[in-house]
Amino acid sequence: MTGEHRYTHGHAESVLRSHRWRTADNSAAYLLPHLEPGQALLDVGSGPGTITADLAELVAPGPVTALEHTAEAVELTRAELERRGLQQVVVRRGDVHDLPFDDASFDVVHAHQVLQHVADPVRALRELARVTRPGGVVAVRDSDYAAFVWHPVSPELDRWLALYRGLARANGGEPDAGRRLLAWAHSAGLDDVTVSSSTWTFATPADRAWWGGLWADRLLDSAFGNQLLETGRATPTQLQEMADGWRAWADEPDGWFAVLHGELLVRC
Repeated sequence: MTGEHRYTHGHAESVLRSHRWRTADNSAAYLLPHLEPGQALLDVGSGPGTITADLAELVAPGPVTALEHTAEAVELTRAELERRGLQQVVVRRGDVHDLPFDDASFDVVHAHQVLQHVADPVRALRELARVTRPGGVVAVRDSDYAAFVWHPVSPELDRWLALYRGLARANGGEPDAGRRLLAWAHSAGLDDVTVSSSTWTFATPADRAWWGGLWADRLLDSAFGNQLLETGRATPTQLQEMADGWRAWADEPDGWFAVLHGELLVRC
């Protein structure tokens, strides 16, 4: 992200609770068949490092570099890598719009839930491709908020989604990025592309409690909720009502929530 951008989610515990749940299996399955031991891999937007660590284990002994935009996020990644004992991963700070790497430096370049937050996703894709070696692959995956679906009907969740999409765009991002990945790749001059989609589904009592609980907490104590207050988009009472709506949805025995992701593999 560029300096004038603001990250909508932040790094509160309720956000990290979600991001640390992510693994290569549940968030990068479309990439896994293309990984081999010994490949050099770059993970852009590594966050708390759980996906990075999984990918590093799959390409070991190949060198892995993780990139984050802020010092806080860099330390989050390092903590997970140290916990997993992964010495071959280097963590660096940088901007996806101007990657601090030479051309053709990596066999695999991966970015999960990154392009939806950046100022210029087309430029970012060009950069991801630039640092990928001929024959290598760029893999990006982004959610598509307008395509989220749930049951039963909830006015509070309707309001939450509208507010999130509005705030994300005000912060310079594109919350409905998933459906735009192919168009962005074509605009970046990338033609050897394979597209796919996948979902996360939350429908068991435990999954509903986890998913509904973390979003309720994010409304009340995270950068997302704070920014809604700061910009006058919501009042404390409205935040509480939406949080209560999330918990009510989680208590529904028929509750169901699906998160759609667009996926893009670019062969360089």
